Amino acid sequence: MATLIFIAWLFSRNKKQIDWKLIGKGLLIQIVFAVLILKVDFVSVGFDFVGKIFEKTISFTQAGTMFLFSSFDSGVIESPLVNFVIMVLPTVIFFSALTSLFYYWGILQKIVYGFAWAMKKVLKLSGAESLAAAGNIFLGQTEAPLLVKPYLNKMTNSEMMCLMSGGMATIAGGVLAAYIGFLGGDDPVERVKFAKHLLAASVMSAPAAIIAAKMLVPETEEIDEELVISNDKIGANALEAITNGTSDGIRLAVNVGGMLLVFTALMAMGNYLLLKVGDLTSLNEFIATNTSYDNLSFELVFGYIGAPIVWLMGVCKEDMFLVGQLLGEKTILNEFLAYGSLGEMKSSGLFHEEKSIVMATYFLCGFANFASIGIQIGGIGSLAPNKKTTLAKFGFLALLGGTLASLFTAVIVGMLL
Repeated sequence: MATLIFIAWLFSRNKKQIDWKLIGKGLLIQIVFAVLILKVDFVSVGFDFVGKIFEKTISFTQAGTMFLFSSFDSGVIESPLVNFVIMVLPTVIFFSALTSLFYYWGILQKIVYGFAWAMKKVLKLSGAESLAAAGNIFLGQTEAPLLVKPYLNKMTNSEMMCLMSGGMATIAGGVLAAYIGFLGGDDPVERVKFAKHLLAASVMSAPAAIIAAKMLVPETEEIDEELVISNDKIGANALEAITNGTSDGIRLAVNVGGMLLVFTALMAMGNYLLLKVGDLTSLNEFIATNTSYDNLSFELVFGYIGAPIVWLMGVCKEDMFLVGQLLGEKTILNEFLAYGSLGEMKSSGLFHEEKSIVMATYFLCGFANFASIGIQIGGIGSLAPNKKTTLAKFGFLALLGGTLASLFTAVIVGMLL
């Protein structure tokens, strides 16, 4: 943890203005959350209950999937269709529609307001950044800014960093359901377990993102403490809200599928080129003899770059290259690919400790990758055109902030396991 704090301090734009009292409070909130979720029975049972709701909701998706893809003859989905596109992406679409319906009914806004009010009181944040941080727990990095749309053009640099880092450090409800499918597979018990961890990661990463953002770009300007959620409508009635949510979900599912296809293909092409380089330089023989890898590959490169970081976080030396590889995949490529790799590693029994799987589940739970910089510039920039320069200037810093926030969360959880 000290190393991560030092990295944030090292890259700070204004080291003298860092509010260490706020940083301490933020860390304390994270620790309290972690202790409550992992060690206090009634809170843990509560998160288990919410996890079961997620698991049950995912099972409802299967009714629609069965209707579309089951065989007329057998009444089941035949084995050639039991794949990622058919079994996982429909969950993204259904959860997107459900989120839109809850937003239309005002349920989501009330939950977000509650979290925002608590963070504003405890951490003394502005109203806008409190709402943005709370919104990022449930919404994606381009949807959460809609909650603070009226404030975007007036945001200070520190508030904008808070918004961006929060978007990088958390995930949306639709993809959370997909990650539950990655890690839990067809086992309801495993689904509930990982739903609990992923929900906890989303909640804990909100204050973690504030810590990182306030260290990287401390507040030096006057802030507006007003706490009012934007009342932009997403439909004239519940049916239109569901329709709009479904359309958004389809776009998201196609985008996710396309990204996975392209990045997996690029990884395969890159690995082929690295294999040839290894053959020409005799590196492959050295690697096969002296490491757990067979040849020069992206997996090896990511593993060795990430291994020292995750080892410092508390991952055992037997698992540090596997977990380091996941950190590299998430940051350079995307979290979907990394969660897919984690699911495969878990199913293959490659990990020595369950702790490594849980810590990886927490630090992968965020949109902190290079592609997200462009997504934020385009998404938030369309809502606040005069902030595009600020968004571009803070892009890499927000990526660092989001990554550090996810690592803060994983370290705290790791200390309690």
